[in-house]
Amino acid sequence: MNTKGKVFKYPDNVDTDVIIPARYLNTSDAQELSKHCMEDIDAEFVKKVNKGDVMVAGWNFGCGSSREHAPLVIKTCGTGCVIAKSFARIFYRNAINIGLPILECPEAADGISAGDEVSVDFDTGVITDITTQKSYQAQPFPEFIQNIIRAGGLLKSLKSEAEK
Repeated sequence: MNTKGKVFKYPDNVDTDVIIPARYLNTSDAQELSKHCMEDIDAEFVKKVNKGDVMVAGWNFGCGSSREHAPLVIKTCGTGCVIAKSFARIFYRNAINIGLPILECPEAADGISAGDEVSVDFDTGVITDITTQKSYQAQPFPEFIQNIIRAGGLLKSLKSEAEK
């Protein structure tokens, strides 16, 4: 499993209210919600993001409420991966549950700049900044978690297993 795309870079402590402002949570339609992803911190994000693009952030990405909407809108926008120095615990679990690929790698978060082109190999955890030709090593998820992400999330993974 891999992704390749342009980098959108964010600071430490990006909370779930910044990822998807609560004022839009009057719908559960992921497509509709994704139109507002990151708008309070990066108004141009949804206009510029393309399938496979990568978010890079500092410490404690996804802090705040436990809403599953935050990783869902990031995924629905087409973001291929989020790389951060660290993730808030509930965001981390929610990302896996909905099938959003994430990697913790402080060195990559420090070394990669906004606008760089990056490729990510989820099987090995290798993050390559194509722009600078630098590579970083993140700890890849174990195979069972990679399978959940590949399936599109925990519920889809369980359904697939039940159908076998």
